[in-house]
Amino acid sequence: MEKLSAKELVEIVEGKCQRYFGKPYTMVSKHQLYKAICLTVRDILTEKRLAFKSRRIQQETKQVYYMSMEFLLGKSLKNHLFNLGLTKEFEEVCKELGTSLEEMYDIEPDAGLGNGGLGRLAAAYMESLTNLDYVASGFSIKYDYGIFKQKISEGWQLELPDDWLQNGDVWLSPREEDTFRVKFGGQLKERWEDGRLYIDQVNCYEVDAVPYDMNISGYHVGAVNKLRLWTAKAPNDFDMQLFSQGQYLKSLEQKALAESICKVLYPADHHIEGKQLRLKQQYFFVSASIQSIFKKHLRDYGNLDTLPDKVAIHINDTHPTLCIPEMMRLLLDEYGYSWEKAWDIVTRTVAYTNHTVMAEALEKWPEELFKQLLPRIYQIVCEINQRFCAELWEFYPNDWNKVSYNAIISYGQIKMANLCLAASHTINGVSALHSQILKDDVFHDYYKMHPLKFTNVTNGITYRRWLTMSNPGLSNYIETLIGDGFLKDANELKKLAEFQAKKEVLDKIMEVKKANKVALAKYIKENNGVDVDPNSIFDVQVKRLHEYKRQLLNALHIIDLYYRLKENPDLNINPRTFIFGAKAAPSYYMAKQIIKLIWCLGEQINNDPDIKGKIKVVFLENYRVSLAEIVMPASDVSEQISIAGKEASGTGNMKFMINGAVTMGTMDGANIEIFENVGADNIFIFGKRANEIDEINRNGYAPSYFYNSNPRIKRVIDGLREGINGVQFNEIADSLVNSDTYKVLCDFDSYCEAQDNLDKAYSDKYRWARMSLMNTAMAGFFSSDRAVQEYVDRIWKLTPVDFTKPIKEVKIAKTVKKTK
Repeated sequence: MEKLSAKELVEIVEGKCQRYFGKPYTMVSKHQLYKAICLTVRDILTEKRLAFKSRRIQQETKQVYYMSMEFLLGKSLKNHLFNLGLTKEFEEVCKELGTSLEEMYDIEPDAGLGNGGLGRLAAAYMESLTNLDYVASGFSIKYDYGIFKQKISEGWQLELPDDWLQNGDVWLSPREEDTFRVKFGGQLKERWEDGRLYIDQVNCYEVDAVPYDMNISGYHVGAVNKLRLWTAKAPNDFDMQLFSQGQYLKSLEQKALAESICKVLYPADHHIEGKQLRLKQQYFFVSASIQSIFKKHLRDYGNLDTLPDKVAIHINDTHPTLCIPEMMRLLLDEYGYSWEKAWDIVTRTVAYTNHTVMAEALEKWPEELFKQLLPRIYQIVCEINQRFCAELWEFYPNDWNKVSYNAIISYGQIKMANLCLAASHTINGVSALHSQILKDDVFHDYYKMHPLKFTNVTNGITYRRWLTMSNPGLSNYIETLIGDGFLKDANELKKLAEFQAKKEVLDKIMEVKKANKVALAKYIKENNGVDVDPNSIFDVQVKRLHEYKRQLLNALHIIDLYYRLKENPDLNINPRTFIFGAKAAPSYYMAKQIIKLIWCLGEQINNDPDIKGKIKVVFLENYRVSLAEIVMPASDVSEQISIAGKEASGTGNMKFMINGAVTMGTMDGANIEIFENVGADNIFIFGKRANEIDEINRNGYAPSYFYNSNPRIKRVIDGLREGINGVQFNEIADSLVNSDTYKVLCDFDSYCEAQDNLDKAYSDKYRWARMSLMNTAMAGFFSSDRAVQEYVDRIWKLTPVDFTKPIKEVKIAKTVKKTK
């Protein structure tokens, strides 16, 4: 389609105001004007997507379906306008209509569809698939509230509902004609007809899955893909008979039960009701998605024999694992395939990305709950398990331990990761170290059986969003140095390395950084009431709060530094602002304690005149994508300090890196590849390596040794017991001294030494500026475009849509064969 002028866009927006709100644009509210603008952009994207779809149909292009419980999209308006090349036009539109584009951006909420790195990665891959003209659809749930809105009250995290749909639903297009029925519970009845066994699920609880589609745009390309989100509705959400009998609440029970499925992302599962709801969520979105995929494929190709040739289904972590038995159920029960043929189709279609080596994160379901809620799926999983165990027994004869460890069902649990291994044609980790750990440890037994199934694809980020959109000052300056080629090819950023010795360039790099720090300091003042010095080192750790990510190690170093300053207020160090942002899972008590500790540190340190403001501590409330877009460009230091061997990859480290922040990190996850790209002079590495941690665990670990033998550690832990800002943290202290699961005390000295080296490096202005420049220059490898291309080449085997071929009128309706 031709690019619209600002004048034409004004007329379209004015028309939206009249049609949707019954008012001329001069009388609508700012929120209504925002919605009119978004609807205009949505229509432009939808028109492009229909044209892209026509090409796909004509060329019969293979496509990927990306299954994920979360897609952390952030805000969409700014991203779409940037990708469409319409930012300047809409600035003029807004000016003409009496507002500003920035004001419109501020109205939009972050889409509440994700939690952290997993969801952000899924969103990045959808955008990069679009950037590269591949056909892709994402599938997830339309959460009413998504991840919670975090409120910090006296240091304690409070979880509030995040009503993102109030202004975020403008991007959603309902597709009620594609509603599918999902069944839970009940009993199974077998019947024979024409020599074929049918399995009927009777007396069950049924839910309708209604789809809503969101457009996914790419940067200056003809492709537009979609994210399909399912919401749950009861087939009959109001019982008139019960209402007439005066049972008013009972009459709405089915509606409430159905809608509970889509209320929040990751409901707490420390009780059986939470586990049941999570399992419902997973099967609900998987069943609806697979039914949708099959319906579309049958419409396009007539039968499901060709599914593996035209479709790739990707399981993002274990949450969508039920894709596998659901595909088998449909192929067996609905389309009459034999077990062998159905299994062949499934195993040539499905691939799996593992995102964790943490045992507690490898999902397991109580067998009895699974059987009760999903009786037919349970039958199929039992059959898969029986055949899989036979394969294990053949490879490991008489080794009951290996068979039971790798079995899909054992000791009353159903293990999702093992089901993924059994059915996926490819299994990948998300960094070189992580993928090696999968082969050497987590999935070692299965790797020995099928080594060719395993590969690695290191994670990537949508670098245009995190550099060009979030940091226009730096991006625009880079363009003056090396041209605009990097906007299409991130590897072009390497050309920046040619300027590392030019002082005028380094001066400008630091000038841009200073402006970004001033902007973040303004945000902190407005939201935290704390004055921070933009000339200080902005030392940042923003990510999900989990003990293995070791925000606690960071906090202990701050306490130690504070005590040193109390002893010697004239200590020769650069002023430093320690900035944290993190959400803790609602039921994760220790994580909430750590947030309280960080907050208390800020209260005590920021108000202590003795240390002359040399350090400050800030905890940013409600960390989210739009806040990250302010934080990343302003950061000097990127804290990536997880215990080695536990962080699968990380993507925050890449976002910091491309914005010129210098990594302080362990040799864990993608930190290793950052180290390999920037070199030892441009990163601060500390701590035990993964193999050393393994050896410590084998030989036994006694954290009390560090407490008793290291005066600095003893002083810090005693300080926790005595109280920070009047609050004692005995549970944290006891945990460190008695168990220290994540080796905080073991790495403490090494971390403090690395921090001292960082301080010295920052004192040399041009050395630090060179480090910053080299991090940006070498960040191109971490583009999600590169990662997606590796998935395409190694796993999905896609070809892009060819825009040089003309669109022809084609008929897509074909006869659907229901039996085989």
